[in-house]
Amino acid sequence: MRILLVEDDPELGAVVALGLRNEHYAVDLAASCAEAEELLCCNNFDVACLDLGLPDGDGMELVRRLADDPCLRRPRRILVLTARDAVDDRVAGLDAGADDYLVKPFSFEELAARLRALARRAETRSAVLTVGGLRLDLAAHRAWRGEEELALTPREFSMLRYFMHHPGRTVSAEDLFEHVWDAQADPFTGSVRVILSRLRRKLGAPAPIVTITGVGYQLQESP
Repeated sequence: MRILLVEDDPELGAVVALGLRNEHYAVDLAASCAEAEELLCCNNFDVACLDLGLPDGDGMELVRRLADDPCLRRPRRILVLTARDAVDDRVAGLDAGADDYLVKPFSFEELAARLRALARRAETRSAVLTVGGLRLDLAAHRAWRGEEELALTPREFSMLRYFMHHPGRTVSAEDLFEHVWDAQADPFTGSVRVILSRLRRKLGAPAPIVTITGVGYQLQESP
């Protein structure tokens, strides 16, 4: 899952971004409305974690613009992170288009849990994904095929999570790079093809992830 974190406090932004990357998310960090808009013009994000008090504008206005500005790609979910704790502010944020609202100071564990809940809304009600013989525990970051637990790297875990959120759907290499990698990643040291090859070896036979020639890859529900 790829996350846009908009936070103007450099220390807090760096700490939260590091924590989210340790949770196996791809994270892009912006410190202003302008930086956020630049990223939203050309990237598809699964979730935007958005501060409201930004140096060049009110994040609430950006939330509203995401609903109808054709120049911006609206993330699938928006989580407001702000020190504004009044009930009126929370209502305004949710009415503007946010999916959730978390007041600072917050526990990182709660932020991580809220992100898992947002990810589950569209795809599944459980914190454990199951596709065929594959199981993925999103909270514990553990994966199994049948009864065998898989030793996955963070990138392999993120890639498998993306496939398991879209079983039976053909996804391109560009889709995988867009949602599993962030702007900090070096595509030359961990390309989609390299990581996918390693993941397939660990998943074993019969291969649950197949190549659709000329189109991309597909996680089969019954390999």
